[in-house]
Amino acid sequence: MGEGRRVGDEPLPALRGAAGPGRADRGEGEAEPGRAGRGEAGERRADQGEAGEGEGGAGRFGRAVAAVRAGPIGRAGPVGRAVGRVPAHWRYVLAVFVGSKIVLSLVGVIALTAWEGVPGAPPADETGMRTQQDEISGQRWLSLWFAWDSFLYDHLARRPLTGEWHDFGFPLLYPFLARPVGAILGGNTALALLLVANVAFLLQLYFAYRLGERLGGDDAAARRFVRYLLLLPAAFLFQAALTESLFLCLTLAAFYYAERRQWLLVGVIGYFLGLSRSVGFLVAVPLALVLLRQHGYRLAPRALLRYARLGWPLALLPAGWLTFMAFCRWKGGGWFAYKHAQEQGWAISVQNPFAVAYHGLTGGTDADAARVWLAVAVVAVTVAGFRRAELPYLVYTLIMVLVPLSMGPPVYKSLLRYLLAVFPVALVLARWAGRATVDTWLTAALALLQGTLFVVWLTYWTHFII
Repeated sequence: MGEGRRVGDEPLPALRGAAGPGRADRGEGEAEPGRAGRGEAGERRADQGEAGEGEGGAGRFGRAVAAVRAGPIGRAGPVGRAVGRVPAHWRYVLAVFVGSKIVLSLVGVIALTAWEGVPGAPPADETGMRTQQDEISGQRWLSLWFAWDSFLYDHLARRPLTGEWHDFGFPLLYPFLARPVGAILGGNTALALLLVANVAFLLQLYFAYRLGERLGGDDAAARRFVRYLLLLPAAFLFQAALTESLFLCLTLAAFYYAERRQWLLVGVIGYFLGLSRSVGFLVAVPLALVLLRQHGYRLAPRALLRYARLGWPLALLPAGWLTFMAFCRWKGGGWFAYKHAQEQGWAISVQNPFAVAYHGLTGGTDADAARVWLAVAVVAVTVAGFRRAELPYLVYTLIMVLVPLSMGPPVYKSLLRYLLAVFPVALVLARWAGRATVDTWLTAALALLQGTLFVVWLTYWTHFII
């Protein structure tokens, strides 16, 4: 181990795959490849400029390069210095965040403009949602990010806490975060919801990068993980006024700090994770497996005491959901008011997830079968890429697929949305895409699939997605 490092602090070898050697494989005195490359290239350009001053055009070129580098937009200029102060991972995350928003916004505006006036657009059962979107904003690039549950969250964000309360079907973290933001925005809770979701989206990318870097071993693996996370079939929902980005942001943060053995921070984040969705407190199970893996899965009495001493903050995850249950009780609905609301409002009841999946494949509609097959593919990819060190992430995948299916056939409509939480599939895809050819074809295929689903979203056939 040496140098004060503990077992488990190093990147997991099983997750490096084709990503190449990690930082641990480079000498302590070596610079990061990207920075070293830039420095060496800059020195070569400077040397060429100095050596070629007597050679006509070559000398002028060298002086021009030096002038640009020293100018206001060069590396040595104020803008270049400001950019250089931003850590490399944040530069990449910000570039991906801004780039994805620009691309999807352009595609959205173009698709909606082309679809305007087409008979049957929107479908008859979606016209009410179009009216609600127009009430949010007349700008289509903004209002398109609101659909179905978004309006219920907006209602919860505006609802006073006094008086009777009947809206127990949704956990309150997301709409309650929008309350103070909405106050700052002059009471515009809808815009506040979208802002909260997109800030969570940015932080989600950051924690994805850091977790991918730690598990994959280097920057290249981390960047591929972030990219494939954004290429998941319905990943455009991360930018919508929904809970996907907030839930995955908290989940990735919890796993990242668990890998770093910062268990108190894991517990604090996990409390809010448990308050964000009913399935959130179950993330305590794979997080506990991370703790066990860090100590070799030993189960001796002394090891159990160590687990209790280090991992007690994991109890804060179920405490988050208990807080929501206590709120239900406080507002007169009883401890299980959320369960009754879901049963009455959406016909949700706990069922055998395997039976539900089988019914979707054999007895449901073609759309239901397609969604269940995608869930099967997600599990199959994760299992195929499974390594022993990844047991916590495999268990997490099974929880995130089986728990939604246990809600019964009503889940089919939202299954693509729930599958966004299964981030380990992106870890596996990132490892498989270590070769440039595989990376290119896989990226193109996933981008085409997501683009198709995005157009489905834009043309108001949202019941296929949420």
